[in-house]
Amino acid sequence: MLDMRGIEKSYGAVKANRGIDLAVADGAIVGLLGENGSGKSTLMKVLFGIVAADAGTITFKGRALRHHGPRAAIAAGLGMIHQHFTLVDAMSVTENIMLAWDRAGWWLRPKDIAREIRSTSAAFGLDIDPDARVADLPHGQRQRVEIMKAILAGAELLILDEPTSNLSPPEVAGLLDVMRRLKAKGHSIIFISHKLDEVLEICDEVVVLRDGAVTGRGPTRGATKASLAHMMVGRDVTATVARADITPGATVLRVSALSRHDAAGLARLDDVSFSLRAGEILAVAGVDGNGQTDLAEVLAGLLPATGGGIDLGGIDITHAAVKERLAAGLAYIPVDRATTSLVPAMTVADNLALREFDQPPFSQGGVLRKAGFRARALERMGRFDIRAAGPQSPARTLSGGNQQKIVLAREIGRGPKVLVAFQPTWGLDPGATRFVIEQILALRAAGGAVLYLSAALDEVLMLGDRIAVMHGGRLSEPKPRAAVDVTEIGLLMAGIDPGARAA
Repeated sequence: MLDMRGIEKSYGAVKANRGIDLAVADGAIVGLLGENGSGKSTLMKVLFGIVAADAGTITFKGRALRHHGPRAAIAAGLGMIHQHFTLVDAMSVTENIMLAWDRAGWWLRPKDIAREIRSTSAAFGLDIDPDARVADLPHGQRQRVEIMKAILAGAELLILDEPTSNLSPPEVAGLLDVMRRLKAKGHSIIFISHKLDEVLEICDEVVVLRDGAVTGRGPTRGATKASLAHMMVGRDVTATVARADITPGATVLRVSALSRHDAAGLARLDDVSFSLRAGEILAVAGVDGNGQTDLAEVLAGLLPATGGGIDLGGIDITHAAVKERLAAGLAYIPVDRATTSLVPAMTVADNLALREFDQPPFSQGGVLRKAGFRARALERMGRFDIRAAGPQSPARTLSGGNQQKIVLAREIGRGPKVLVAFQPTWGLDPGATRFVIEQILALRAAGGAVLYLSAALDEVLMLGDRIAVMHGGRLSEPKPRAAVDVTEIGLLMAGIDPGARAA
């Protein structure tokens, strides 16, 4: 179905793709693997017509694709499901699909379109209600609407970019089933993922990129997570991270009946209470959109609480400014590296100094000291293995993994009492993910307390001394890791009460 040959793409001196060959057969699922910055995204942008290749050829269903854009790619039979969806929340499923579907025509025929959506939904097991408002749909259902859009537009080859990154375990299982149905009906899929267990379960073969070139390819039959990881990063990063037994110390963070309502009066946080001790990780699982962002940003001082209280080390910080929270010992790793964690246009050195630029060694007498910026940057770049040309490199030129290392160096490097880490491994490859986890465990070993919010259940189960689930703005009662039932956690993430289900 697809044959890409000798794809080359450079951005200045950086060679993003170097002579890449990629073939996808009819009815095949091919896993595209690689570290952050390995060239996967660039290759898919070339395929979908978002950027033009410098050299190479693309043949799709026997026809050459040259100088094409996304509209021509869609017309040819390609569909791309991005990590960030392109849906209008205020509109219904039917209205969203009509926006993206040429066959909807000039005259609006919502009933006819809804009928076709129901028929296609049943055929592919998508379970989509055409009349549902997108804003009311969970993340997994919104993803299915995007898949429906691509199918109805005639996509025969689907590109799925990290499609399970924000799904609960039941939603992941449902998506993999949809992929199997697509394959059975002759569709092909390029599956981009860092979750190697899912790759082994669903893919027929894999292609691995490193530094813009293919470093491995082959069938998944007989492959292991360790062998795939070795092809990706040159070493085994799948072994269990060493996790010392630690007796937690005194309580350093106490959150009491915390609530938050948005401008429309909707409860985003509903009576959230928990405590956190020194040398302890409270890991909170949950599908994106269930209050994790509000909880993290209220604790960090970016959003106001409507009610309740936050006590950090005996200091009431409920209504404190961000600077006061930092002084009290709080650190925060947001989920979004591109906009919240970093200033991409600023240098590595400047990003590392953002929290303390008005203090020595960065300033003296109100005057910035560039020597202090550089010295701190060199020390943190070595300590946290930040790979850049130098302290003056713009953060935007670094891979996602190295960008996240800047954030870790800035936040953990200060030795905080409490770290709020919100999906700190989101979008990272196995090597970068392991580094993040190792640093968080090192902070725990040094006596730091960590609130770890993530949709990755395996990370929650690995890291948490106590584990809870967030759904609908409410937090379940934290349980010691030894008492956790994985099935129960998965059901809670999907909004299902295990007790009611058993009854």
